[in-house]
Amino acid sequence: MNTNIKHNNISKVAEISLAFWVLKILTTGMGEAFSDFLNYQLHISHLMMILSGVILLTIALTIQFSLKKYVAWSYWLVVSLISIYGTAIADGIDSINGVSFLLTTIVVLVILIFVFIIWYHSEKTLSIHSIFNAKRESFYWLTVLLTFVLGTAVGDLTASTFNWGTLYSGIFFTVLIVLPLIGVKLFNVNKVTAFWISYILTRPLGASFSDWLSQPARFGGVGFGSGLISAILIMLIIFLIIFSSRQKPCEKRSDGH
Repeated sequence: MNTNIKHNNISKVAEISLAFWVLKILTTGMGEAFSDFLNYQLHISHLMMILSGVILLTIALTIQFSLKKYVAWSYWLVVSLISIYGTAIADGIDSINGVSFLLTTIVVLVILIFVFIIWYHSEKTLSIHSIFNAKRESFYWLTVLLTFVLGTAVGDLTASTFNWGTLYSGIFFTVLIVLPLIGVKLFNVNKVTAFWISYILTRPLGASFSDWLSQPARFGGVGFGSGLISAILIMLIIFLIIFSSRQKPCEKRSDGH
């Protein structure tokens, strides 16, 4: 990893903390529920959602790139929008006849690995604590988008193709997301690698439990509905954003945590 990082450069992304992981999981669940709400309740097509998402994300990213340091509301707004419209992209792909969840998972995983290779080749680091210029931030947000699409496909793969259902999928990913931490603590697994694996897994974890809470009982869910779950999660996200905005921005470190 590149250790020649100037300490006067301030990170433009969130500090890794308990609040970060909780917010990340909440945004994944909210994105899944809100995307379903727009599609199934308001009958907005995946294509229209993706087109509107491009516009909203362009505005949000323009604001984010214009900032000189991490600002909680701007950062989490972009993450939330990517969560919603990343879900729409994955669901839109899956709705095409002949495109399976497994194929989507494999293709997006290959693209994500390719982006990681280019990012590392260009910048010599994948640490999120090195995100202090436009080029690295561009790699970062592209990676975040791909992790959401990949996570959505993986969650659908276990819940639908493997017939595990949303609850058992959520439990599975809850166990799985702990493994990178164990790897770091016991087996000296690279922290940046462990971070990105955990980051990807937050998507199917949050989305699985969100689907379980929102879907009707005939589909194995609790039946609260996507609208109610979206509203509850949005309120929780806003509360935690206000809380996390009091945290000081971090200086650059050479690891992903």
